[in-house]
Amino acid sequence: MERGPVVGSGAGARIRALLGCLLKALLWLASALLYFGSEQAARLLGSPCLRRLYHAWLAAVVIFGPLLQFHVNPRTIFASHGNFFNIKFVNSAWGWTCTFLGGFVLLVVFLATRRVAVTARHLSRLVVGAAVWRGAGRAFLLIEDLTGSCFEPLPQGLLLHELPDRRSCLAAGHQWRGYTVSSHTFLLTFCCLLMAEEAAVFAKYLAHGLPAGAPLRLVFLLNVLLLGLWNFLLLCTVIYFHQYTHKVVGAAVGTFAWYLTYGSWYHQPWSPGSPGHGLFPRPQASHKHN
Repeated sequence: MERGPVVGSGAGARIRALLGCLLKALLWLASALLYFGSEQAARLLGSPCLRRLYHAWLAAVVIFGPLLQFHVNPRTIFASHGNFFNIKFVNSAWGWTCTFLGGFVLLVVFLATRRVAVTARHLSRLVVGAAVWRGAGRAFLLIEDLTGSCFEPLPQGLLLHELPDRRSCLAAGHQWRGYTVSSHTFLLTFCCLLMAEEAAVFAKYLAHGLPAGAPLRLVFLLNVLLLGLWNFLLLCTVIYFHQYTHKVVGAAVGTFAWYLTYGSWYHQPWSPGSPGHGLFPRPQASHKHN
């Protein structure tokens, strides 16, 4: 009668020890996958050659992606404007990008320099990106206003009205139709180029042996996953939505905005600086003394 609890407690101890060992094994596996995945992703994104190929990939997606509409199911969830990804991610793409990328830039710059001013300077690139997004959105609306006309939908077709602007047209219950640059294609293209440029710094960060614990590596991989999601949603956008020229123009404007900032202005001393600028010590040239 007195041995029962002893046997039960011994079995419970063995189960707890087994669960502890299993938990340790799972944590070790997760840590190994985290380190391996972050190393490989950093190596890929840090390659200048692969980044140039990535630019070509984005161009091919926008130019030739619409041809896939003849080979895909038009009734899939991604063909609906109200699908989950379109509402929760595409419509808020800049917010997601700022949240994930802002955390990555903050950690990388501060861990590399320990200087608040330098960190704030690098984070200001996201402020510039937000200004570009807001400015482009207003410019697209202005283009639509200047090129549009007011129509009233009728059973026989569309009736043209002489109302002078969008506001009065919509107030009358009619439709305003003008040249609509695809803001989604612009934003997704701009975010893809921006994130690839910012994430490429991590390869050099690791090469310099700077602190790279699990939290930083996890944030980096989250940015890589978000970048992959933006590529997928860009492909869905060019297949299912908008007219062809509207998508091409939107992507071209996004690429041009990236070039003006990351390809040109950020290399100037009076700019927020390019990704990685001032973070890593320059190798000192060795002097030989005779």
